[in-house]
Amino acid sequence: MTDSAALPTRIFRFYFDGFRSMSRRGKTLWAIILIKLFIMFVVLRIFFFPRFLNRFDTVSDREEYVSGELINRAINE
Repeated sequence: MTDSAALPTRIFRFYFDGFRSMSRRGKTLWAIILIKLFIMFVVLRIFFFPRFLNRFDTVSDREEYVSGELINRAINE
């Protein structure tokens, strides 16, 4: 068995060497994947998922709002 401190280094070097020796097409595909992930998690979150709970000052006010919404939506189904 190897030393546990060397394991993260070995994993990093495995992926680093794999990406370094990747073809141009593979690098382009990874760039597209990373751009899509950035758009999904950053840009869409800003525009489509506003932070409703920021309008409350305390944690207890937020908890009351969330529990009230859950109860109202369950009743109105």
